[in-house]
Amino acid sequence: MQTLTVRHVTQYNYANPVVFHPHKLMLRPRDSHDLRLVDAELTLSPAGSVRWLHDVFGNSVAIVDFAEPSNELRIESVLTIERYGTGGLNFELDESARTYPFVYSTDDRADLGRMLECHYPDPAGELAAWAQSFVASRPTDTMALLMDINNGIRNSFAYQVRNEQGTQPPLETLRLGSGSCRDFALLLIEAARSLGFGARFVTGYLYDPALDGDDVGIVGAGATHAWADIYLPGAGWVEFDPTNGIVNCDSLIRIAVTRDPSQAVPVGGGFTGMVGDYLGMTVDVSVRSHPVLMAA
Repeated sequence: MQTLTVRHVTQYNYANPVVFHPHKLMLRPRDSHDLRLVDAELTLSPAGSVRWLHDVFGNSVAIVDFAEPSNELRIESVLTIERYGTGGLNFELDESARTYPFVYSTDDRADLGRMLECHYPDPAGELAAWAQSFVASRPTDTMALLMDINNGIRNSFAYQVRNEQGTQPPLETLRLGSGSCRDFALLLIEAARSLGFGARFVTGYLYDPALDGDDVGIVGAGATHAWADIYLPGAGWVEFDPTNGIVNCDSLIRIAVTRDPSQAVPVGGGFTGMVGDYLGMTVDVSVRSHPVLMAA
């Protein structure tokens, strides 16, 4: 078990005071067997009233109504969490799912629903063909297949930080050969769905021990991060991070899971003001570990 502090500050600046619409925040994780929320602080400037809800996926969501106009909006979330190791690849698939292709049970198919379906156009079958290129034989080892796709994105695509809002369609990422962590996660999700797997989008953070010494060692650490969950009978939802080519890594800090990236925005909302009032935004994220105190 490791104790981590996640600090996430989003700040918007405006030339003149503007009126803020209600904002939706997805910054708080749910307790689970692998992640315990010890403390959560949410600081808002200007002040606002906060109400909490669970969305259709069971994520913890805050809806904020701001009290007054301002030329600055600052949202600071500080989480203290305990992350429990799940043992990496130390899990077993059901016998029926160890080789691909396999068929989900009737109940699994009903519950996975649209997470089994591709969501983005692929008129010429380009993405499907790319995914099929990893299927060396039929049958083939399920985990080896998924790890090959995960590593294929890591090794063949160029990571880049994109400041544009939203996520690239998978075909665009495939053709460009580059993208952000959100783009890579969506590419993996759609590729897995095209092969018949249930897959979903995960947003959160990535802890890199090197960051405690201000030396970045993992791509995407110290910022908001995104990866994919793929459902495998016997193991459940298994985390695949194609940005780093890692699977079920204890350093992944899950905040929210959704069917599509558009449903997993950490901070979302609008404002009413004059043309040219918006000056820009900054996001600052840090993930640090708590030192272990040794008994005297």
